[in-house]
Amino acid sequence: MTAGTAASDRPAVEAWGLCRRYGRRWALAEVGFSVPRGALVMVTGRNGSGKSTLLRVLATAIRPDHGRARVLGHDLEAGRDSVRRVLTLLGHHTHLYEALSASQNLEIAARFLGKDASPPAIRERLHEVGLAERADDAVSTFSAGMRKRLALARTLLPERDVVLLDEPYGHLDPPGFALVDRTLERLRARRATVLMATHLLERGSALCDRALFLDQGRLAWSGPAAELPVSEGLGAPGAPVHA
Repeated sequence: MTAGTAASDRPAVEAWGLCRRYGRRWALAEVGFSVPRGALVMVTGRNGSGKSTLLRVLATAIRPDHGRARVLGHDLEAGRDSVRRVLTLLGHHTHLYEALSASQNLEIAARFLGKDASPPAIRERLHEVGLAERADDAVSTFSAGMRKRLALARTLLPERDVVLLDEPYGHLDPPGFALVDRTLERLRARRATVLMATHLLERGSALCDRALFLDQGRLAWSGPAAELPVSEGLGAPGAPVHA
């Protein structure tokens, strides 16, 4: 087996015993899993179950209190800069420049990333997320859904191999839902690995390959997304964890 083949066979994301505490509450408790390259993974669970914390830990936005993880072979602690070069996160907070226009926000991000920041390229990015007609409007005039669309466009700019999406359907209307669906299919087509936190179980099960169900910070179930046990619309805490 060549070195290149060995690298391609390595899981995209691996975690062992991840723990994260806020005060006396454990947001993550001994979470471990493995995600193959190119997989679309739904991360679900009740509010406060640890979904956002898990994505933020993997994105190196916060450090775990215990445990280890690797992203495309890069250790979360020892290789933080390397992890950030292969991964991107769409979080709850958009962190957009309110006083600037949509096109200016994307232009700044594109220049920082070394991507095409020309007006035609920026317009095309905005067209993809349905904001071309508002390209020159200040973000301060945008609705929550429009901000989510712009943040999604910025998240996709670097074309990373691992993409973390935290409630990407939040604040969106039906056309926005369809936009996220198309985005997931495009990410699948280019073999990106996606971890998506969502409460939309039926939609996630239909679009994703695998699922992780978190319950009070613990991994309560892992397996094919289509087989996720559903109870009262929230999954089945206490169900066995599958390899």
